Amino acid sequence: MASLATRHDCLLLDLDGTLCRGARAIDGAAQALSQATTRKLFLTNNASRSPAEVAQYLCDMGFDASPHDIITSGRCAAAVLGSELPPGSRVLVVGTDALIAEVYDAGLQPVRRWADDPIAVVQGFSPDLSWRDLAEAALAIGAGTPWTATNPDLTLPSERGLLPGNGSLVAALRAATEAQPRVIGKPHGFMFREALARGNFRRPLVIGDRLDTDIAGANYAGLPSLLVLSGVTTAVHAIRARPAHRPMYVAADLRGIHHPNHADLSYYRRPPADHPIGG
Repeated sequence: MASLATRHDCLLLDLDGTLCRGARAIDGAAQALSQATTRKLFLTNNASRSPAEVAQYLCDMGFDASPHDIITSGRCAAAVLGSELPPGSRVLVVGTDALIAEVYDAGLQPVRRWADDPIAVVQGFSPDLSWRDLAEAALAIGAGTPWTATNPDLTLPSERGLLPGNGSLVAALRAATEAQPRVIGKPHGFMFREALARGNFRRPLVIGDRLDTDIAGANYAGLPSLLVLSGVTTAVHAIRARPAHRPMYVAADLRGIHHPNHADLSYYRRPPADHPIGG
């Protein structure tokens, strides 16, 4: 029986929890990818780095990646805002300098303060986010300024364990403002469409460690998926997953793409009732 790596012509790969934990590659992940000859694209909900920085980050851990192989939620969020807002519009950025640069490259003017009269707010993960940053965003959101979040991930796998992710920081602003953001990253469709537009792929496979973003996004997009148990999801979580979050395949880690005997779990899944917000 052919392995998953040979049955699919593109691997749509999550990063945190799938390839790495923090700055440490997961055992066997780099070797597994190097042995796969199919096209590899990397989709990350983490908006703290630019595609060039992500590519270098992966290369430093032993993976082979170039900036053109990277799709980040930060770039996608900036692209969506750039398509919606007049050129030069002021956008309050809650995130890293990389997200600032993405907003600027989208033809918009990034700002950091509510006093600068932004007409939109975009929030992405930053390990250096402060109360003052959240306060500026709360003022803008509380006044009715449209709010976009790059991703809803509550946790971020690291070499030390699970840490608060962007979703936890988004939750702080939700609690302070009673508003709900629009979310651009996985599980919503924009990142998958952006990735698949980079080639003529007939049999892509989504690989990730998170049921509610990677696997749910694959299901909503109508794509097969492999859940790896090297990040936030355990085997118990996978068994108990609701239908829209159930993967087609499960493996302990990324080395599973080369195993020939994968059970097809299609019978275990049900199509979701509807599609989440696009974007």
